[in-house]
Parts: sequence; C-alpha cells; structure tokens
Amino acid sequence: MEKATFAAGCFWHTEEVFRHLNGVLSTTVGYMGGTVQNPMYEDICTDNTGHAEVVEITFDPNKISYEELLTVFWDIHDPTTKNRQGPDVGTQYRSAIFYYTPEQKMKAELSKKNLEKSRKYKKKIVTEITKATTFYPAEEYHQHYLAKHGAVKCPG
Repeated sequence: MEKATFAAGCFWHTEEVFRHLNGVLSTTVGYMGGTVQNPMYEDICTDNTGHAEVVEITFDPNKISYEELLTVFWDIHDPTTKNRQGPDVGTQYRSAIFYYTPEQKMKAELSKKNLEKSRKYKKKIVTEITKATTFYPAEEYHQHYLAKHGAVKCPG
C-alpha cells in the first residue's frame, strides 16, 4: 500500500472524488504544509497557519497507479488559481501535491510539465509540489462529509 496527499481546494469535494476510485483503500481529510502543530479547522480558517486542506489517500498500486491519481487530481480543480478554488479563498485552498518519495516527486513534476505542454490552460499552473510533512487528520465531522450530508457548498 502507498500514500498520496493532494490539496485541491475544499477537502470535502476532493475526498469524495478519490474515495470512489477502484484501488483507493481509504481517504482521510486533514491539514498539511503549515507551521502550527495539531491545528484545528478554526485555526486553518484564519489563513495564518500555512496549512492546506488535503486528502490523504491510501491506495493499492497494483490496482491504481500514482499517475492515475495525478490525472484525477488535475481534472478535479483549477490548478491556475493561486490560493483559491471557486468561491473558497485562502492559502488553505491552494493547489498542492505533497510527495512521499523521490519517485512520487518525479512523477508529479513530469505530470505538471506535461499538463503545461498540453496548453489545456491559458494561465500558468501554480500547483506546488512539496515534500509531505506531518499530516493532521481533520475533525471527525469533516470525514466523508459529502457522503454523510450530500452536496453542499464548502465553507469559505
């Protein structure tokens, strides 16, 4: 089993997409990339912690590849908007790939380069590719939120 962690705006939507993929064993929403230990949602919302809302994905690489996860990541959000996805604004909503191994870093950088070459977007891709740091699971009420509550607007 391997892990992948992505930030693509509000983690509710991101988790909902990934948790349905064949080969994804589990998804957990949480926070990564900031400076505060054990942040809470209220801390993240201040835009002062540096954390992004992320989804940590545990997957079976024999059933779904990291490259396939990257393709889904690029498809579910706008990687050209800095610190924003739709109406959600702040560093917590930035686009980021947090890698765990040199191989993941290489694959993430190559996928970003290929997306830029494709000219799918007229604007520059601003997605960060950063080494994974401590993952802090979000509060229980955020886990599988859309599965529990249906389609709702993310707070932001």
